[in-house]
Amino acid sequence: MSRATIFKTAILILPVLILTGCEDFLSTEPDSTRASINTPKQVSQLLATAYPQANYVVFAESMSDNVGDKGTGTDDKTNRFSYLFEEVEATVDEQDSPDSYWAECYRAISVANEALSIIGKTADPSQYAAQRGEALVARAYGHFMLVNFFCKFYDPQQPNSDPGIPYVTEPEDVVIKKYERKTVAYVYEMIEKDLLEGLPLINDGTYTVPKYHFNRAAANAFASRFYLVKKNYAKVLEYANAVFPGGNLGENLRPWNTTYESLSPQELYNTYSRASQNANLLLIETSSLYGRNVATYRYGMNYRKWQEVSAGENIILGSASWAFPLYSQGDNNYLIPKLNEYFVRESVNAEIGFPYVMLPAFTAEEVLFNRAEANAYLNNSAAALADLNLFVSKRVSNYNAARHSVTSASIRSYFGANTNVLQGLVSTILAFKRIEFVQEGMRWFDIQRYAITVQHQTSGGAVITVPANDPRRVLQIPQSATISGIEQNNR
Repeated sequence: MSRATIFKTAILILPVLILTGCEDFLSTEPDSTRASINTPKQVSQLLATAYPQANYVVFAESMSDNVGDKGTGTDDKTNRFSYLFEEVEATVDEQDSPDSYWAECYRAISVANEALSIIGKTADPSQYAAQRGEALVARAYGHFMLVNFFCKFYDPQQPNSDPGIPYVTEPEDVVIKKYERKTVAYVYEMIEKDLLEGLPLINDGTYTVPKYHFNRAAANAFASRFYLVKKNYAKVLEYANAVFPGGNLGENLRPWNTTYESLSPQELYNTYSRASQNANLLLIETSSLYGRNVATYRYGMNYRKWQEVSAGENIILGSASWAFPLYSQGDNNYLIPKLNEYFVRESVNAEIGFPYVMLPAFTAEEVLFNRAEANAYLNNSAAALADLNLFVSKRVSNYNAARHSVTSASIRSYFGANTNVLQGLVSTILAFKRIEFVQEGMRWFDIQRYAITVQHQTSGGAVITVPANDPRRVLQIPQSATISGIEQNNR
């Protein structure tokens, strides 16, 4: 395991955590590194680091409606300030902070741009088609995550003229480089351009472990997520169906009510984020303390929140009960064993090192929900119901197809007799997604897409209400970025 290169980098992304990674390739001299990378395989090794090795789960989950104030617990600044919707006073070198995520996304983008620059200078760029595809999709992903956290959320029915984030397309070769934010609309246009150009070029055969890269399944899953935000439902359907061309999506869902149900907590931890799990489409190694603190954060999932998050089981006929295993670590500290920490020592005999979490960035379950939501809006209600029932078949304990089902009637019974078909389907999808991705940060994206008001109550009784257009829902641009001329957000 070697250290990642420190590129000559603008203040836009400095200071950057230099992390030890599983497939790191770069040396420490930018010029000599550029000269030594002269084969497609070497560019692929370079691109192994074109993924943000930082974690968004702490701040995304803490801002969501999945958590409550326990009054006591692990006091983490990112967890605390995010729950209170205040600016997170945690620096770029503090794991799990928004500043750290900003820096790592731009570091990953810088690597993608370096790869594209190298490819552009080769005698025969056509030999690097697969590497170009990965670099373009990875660059699109980094900007997509940044614009969704650090800007007003995209709304396809609005002009999206609010400030975006810098869309960087060239290697950074000066210490201080000036950038402009342009607009959210512009950032989305550039993401779409990179994504559509890069996706057809991806070739899984170039990867040693495809799930550590944007393989074709993961890239199509990304496209389905992108077009879900844009509300282009025909495109969502197209790309969701391309994830598993054989149409065997159900066979690739996590087996929570069969194989997983017999696993101990430690076995679940050891299984959930493995490349061998069919459900995992893209895994990103992230420097994070989340694995050790997920249950004990002061602002986390208590029993009342668990009841709220898991209530969607009542939409299912037959007195269904979720197979998700709930465990506790002390009083009122609840978790489902998913994202485990693994510790990398600085050397063989060292007592110090770095904690990491392997994050499933895209999964088969998300693809299923994207497809179901697209079908709901395209008036294919039978197809949407079929996907919801496919999900239920893998999630309900002692599942019985004759008894456990989601129907139009069961949806109306739960959400109200006046609920129309589309409203009922979308509400069911969001409820099922909430339990599926609890403690993974994914709920925040649905809260933003559907402009759901968030209310957080403190242990002292204060209620913090954050409606859809509240500027506090937008993370603050790091102070360090202002040196490059980037204006901070108005919060």
